[in-house]
Formats: sequence, C-alpha cells, structure tokens
Amino acid sequence: MSEWDRLLPRPKSRFVRIRCADCGNEQVVFSNPSTVVKCNVCSAVLAEPTGGKAAFKGEIVASLE
Repeated sequence: MSEWDRLLPRPKSRFVRIRCADCGNEQVVFSNPSTVVKCNVCSAVLAEPTGGKAAFKGEIVASLE
C-alpha cells in the first residue's frame, strides 16, 4: 500500500455502463443511485435504489473508474 492510498482512500461507489434488457441501449449510471434510473430510449427501469448498491435490471457492460 502506497502512502497516497493511505492519505486519499478510493471511493467505494463508481459509475457503471449498463445495457437495457428491452432495447439494448447502453447508458452510464451511478452505482449507488438515490432514485430509480430509467432507460433514455424506452423508459424501462435500469436500476433501483436499495439503500446502498443499486439493484441493476440490465446487463453490466463495464465499470468505469
């Protein structure tokens, strides 16, 4: 562990790219949303808040740092 890791800890939340199960649209969402996240194309629910990490309804394509 470097000195920077001790001084500046990494956040536990991040952005993820998720693919809509209904239309296939890919959208970037926050991993800990406070509201329901809907697809911009077909309005299907992509992520629901659970008080911590989201309950993702689509396929997670990538995790962005």
